[in-house]
Amino acid sequence: MANKSCTIVEYFGGDDGYRCGYCKNEKGNFSHGMWSHTMTVQDYQELIDRGWRRSGKYVYKPIMKKTCCPQFPIRCHALKFQPSKSHKKILKKINKFISNGELPKGQDDEGPMDSVCEEAGPREPSKVCQSEVKCPVVTEVQTEEADGSPTCSETSRMDPVTVPDERTTATAPKPGVGADASRPPCRKAKDLRKERRLQKEQTRQHPDGVPSIVSPSPPTPNQPKPLEDFINESLPDDASHGLEFRRFLCDSPLEAEYSPDGPEVGYGSFHQQYWLDGRMVAVGVIDILPTCVSSVYLYYHPDFASLSLGSYSALREIAFTRQLQKQSPKLSFYYLGFYIHSCPKMRYKGQYRPSDLLCPETFVWVPIERCVPTLENTRYARLNQDPEAGDARALKDVARALVLYRRTVMPYGAYSRKRKGSSDEAEVQQYAGLVGQDCAERILLYRA
Repeated sequence: MANKSCTIVEYFGGDDGYRCGYCKNEKGNFSHGMWSHTMTVQDYQELIDRGWRRSGKYVYKPIMKKTCCPQFPIRCHALKFQPSKSHKKILKKINKFISNGELPKGQDDEGPMDSVCEEAGPREPSKVCQSEVKCPVVTEVQTEEADGSPTCSETSRMDPVTVPDERTTATAPKPGVGADASRPPCRKAKDLRKERRLQKEQTRQHPDGVPSIVSPSPPTPNQPKPLEDFINESLPDDASHGLEFRRFLCDSPLEAEYSPDGPEVGYGSFHQQYWLDGRMVAVGVIDILPTCVSSVYLYYHPDFASLSLGSYSALREIAFTRQLQKQSPKLSFYYLGFYIHSCPKMRYKGQYRPSDLLCPETFVWVPIERCVPTLENTRYARLNQDPEAGDARALKDVARALVLYRRTVMPYGAYSRKRKGSSDEAEVQQYAGLVGQDCAERILLYRA
């Protein structure tokens, strides 16, 4: 992917605890943080694959062994996703509302939606020298040899869904004479209605009244109905409401980028607006990255809380990821933010399957089915079951980490000589270890 931009960050460490928005521990939440003045989508992709997440321009990484509620990054395999019974119920509820205007009464019975939760978020630095950070003179790079609005701490932005009981066993069918092979297979009533509606529309388009219609073939036995079919289910011509979707680039630290082998909309941060009868009822913020769509925030109108807009928007974003993958084959994952097993209300993200959790020590993705038994017994765990595995992108040489000093880009080794034995080596080494050697050699760490 062509990339002419650069990433510039200020690192702030993570020594002080702050209030946890999940268990309400006043000083139990710990995270590393850095302010992103500008960031490329490739750098952010690598950072979130090492446990970082952004909240506006503030990028943070929970200190997993220290924080009260360990937060494991979670991603869903969008191409393999099949909606659960609860997901189908939500989609039908939305379609029913659009069709006949019936708004469910009361709050959603599947639990509250965690959309934008201010108290759950990390504390942003109170002082950031934004005015001092200017574009670096990239031509002055020095080289050395290898030896020389409200925010949320994560995308807690969807409605919890009912966890299906995987232990349920199938009931044996009752004995009978079986199907009559001489008769055509049964068709669902809604499929017949859909076919009649299609015929009516095509008849309208052909004045001679003889449309060329090919009857849709019945669904393949045992083939699950894809997500798109539930979302795009036909609505009556006289539907009570109209729901529209609009997408716009939005302000973010991520630089908008375009690539010949990337999605048509490009990479970067986008607003997805949900309009109901000309009235905006929800706004989702997503990041489109080289290998994923990452969910960031969801804002919604409280009058429509009973529609489970959080879960509905997640399902639409999964479908959107599948659409983008047809344009860019590498883009096949949907990132849901953090999975917090120690907080029961946050376990619902694990039902968007198949999904993986990120091992906090080796930074490899592990299927969630293998992780849950361990997390039942302990809040924090190394998820990679290979005892020999390590961090493949671990810090090898802090001297090669790039810094931005007096508008000049240079390796930390050169910077420390200019400063005559800089005293910030421990901080830079901690930062470089957290972002990994590859990012440390590419991201510009601002030094005053």
